[in-house]
Formats: sequence, C-alpha cells, structure tokens
Amino acid sequence: MKKTYYFFLVVLLSLALASNLSAERSTQETGVEIKTVQPFAYCCIHHVGPFTEIENVISQLFPIMQSQNIFPDSAMIGVYYSDPQVVAPENLEWEIGFPCTAQTSPLKPLEKKVWSFEQVASAIHTGPYENTGETYTRIFEWMETNGYEQVGPIMERYMSMPSPEIDPSTLEAEIWIPVQKKDTIPRAFNACPLSDRGKGIVGEINSRHNILIKSNQTEKP
Repeated sequence: MKKTYYFFLVVLLSLALASNLSAERSTQETGVEIKTVQPFAYCCIHHVGPFTEIENVISQLFPIMQSQNIFPDSAMIGVYYSDPQVVAPENLEWEIGFPCTAQTSPLKPLEKKVWSFEQVASAIHTGPYENTGETYTRIFEWMETNGYEQVGPIMERYMSMPSPEIDPSTLEAEIWIPVQKKDTIPRAFNACPLSDRGKGIVGEINSRHNILIKSNQTEKP
C-alpha cells in the first residue's frame, strides 16, 4: 500500500515538474510572461476617434504638458480601450500620455488617471513598429494556450521612439494586456475572442504604429 502511495506521489510530482518546464519553455519561446506591476498615475489626452488622429493628439500633448509645467516621468504610453474589429473607427476610445507623479494636477484637456491592473501578460516588441501586430498575435496565442483572458485595456509603452537617426530594428515597445485565469474572470470587461483579436487586429495595429512613426518624425518630446 505504501509503495503504491509513493508511486502515485512521484507521478504527481513528475507531472507538476513537467508542466512547469513546459510553461517555462513556452515563455522562453514566445517572449510572453505574466508580470506583476504596481499601480501608477499617468497624465494623458483621452480621445474618441480613429487611429488616424493619433498624430494630431501627440502634436497637442507635448506643448500642453509644457505649458502646465508637467514633465514626463517615464516613456510615452498609449492605452487602447476598443477593439477595432467590433467598434467603428469614429467610436474607438484611446489615450496618449506619460506616467506622472501622484502630486501632478493637470488642467483640461489633460486628464490624470491611474493604471490599476496589477497582473498583465507582457511582451517586448523589438523592431519596426509597423510589425507590432506580430507580437500581439504571439501574446494572444500564448494567453489562449495558458488559459488566460483579457480583463482590461491594452497598454503600449514606447521605450524608444522612431526618428531618422534611429535604426528601426532597434526600436522597442512593451505591450501589457491585463489578464486573469479564465475561471476567475468577473466578466466586467467584454473582450472579443482571443483567436479573433490575435489575427484580425494585426492590420489595425500596424496602421496605428505607422501613424505613430509619422508623427514622431515631425514632433519631438
């Protein structure tokens, strides 16, 4: 009886170890990981409209922040609430801004918000920003495989900005997608199926980053 018990115990431990090793290999192969992040404040322009208006919003953001003596605390960020597959371009909801100190008190049209999602699926995109859709595909496929669902808006952190002096292959952006395990989802955030987002969203994401590149060629922080 004891031998049988120990045998099953060894089997269970072996399966658990194999599962962990498989998850580690999956993370290493895809570059996707679950990350815990601390809540932080950010200052932004909140906008509703097509991604083609990103250039105009960025051109407003920098002089308005300077006029209010607000200085970026970190890299520029974009927060994207809407799925362009199911929301019309004129109704897309998004923000462009920068992390700021908790004491910052912006005036309109700037808004101060708090990123409160502490668990995110994260991946670093390296290379031209117009290819970022490929990284999104990897993230959503990893989430599907590992039993995670999206529970909040997407954040992109632009750790380097495109310019004529920078090799596009060295550009880096970190993508955060708030997640929870599927069996713990409160169902407050209505994301579309991962398989759809991982495929059809690529074109819209690539278009968004083409606009970001264009705007940065004329607008400097």
